[in-house]
Amino acid sequence: MGVVVIDGSTVRSFVADEEQFKKSVNERFAALDLNNDGVLSRSELRKAFESMRLLESHFGVDVVTPPEELTKLYDSIFDKFDTDQSGSVDLEEFMSEMKKIVLAIADGLGSCPITMVLDDDDDNFLKKAADLEASKFEKAYS
Repeated sequence: MGVVVIDGSTVRSFVADEEQFKKSVNERFAALDLNNDGVLSRSELRKAFESMRLLESHFGVDVVTPPEELTKLYDSIFDKFDTDQSGSVDLEEFMSEMKKIVLAIADGLGSCPITMVLDDDDDNFLKKAADLEASKFEKAYS
């Protein structure tokens, strides 16, 4: 388990490093593409969001949301990703939306640092942003 401190500039630097950001998005896309067909289906993307429990809890407290409301929310998220309305999300669409989401997180953080406790094997974008910043400091001071 590790502790990282990040702010909006940390997250923006991660997105600006196109090679690292693209690699991270490609890895996440591949992990979500359960049937390896090169696109994300509605159910694959929903499973990913369900695993994050973003809509089923409020500040860590479980909330009861009617299933039909959850379906509407997940469908709305899918439609946002599926920009060409093909019924699936390709890597380019996924990358574009993830970039928007990560930059929105950076905007929300602004210049106010936050401390996060993460498992060492945690593979989320904010951890990758912190790791990238740490590697830059390591290089600068070694």
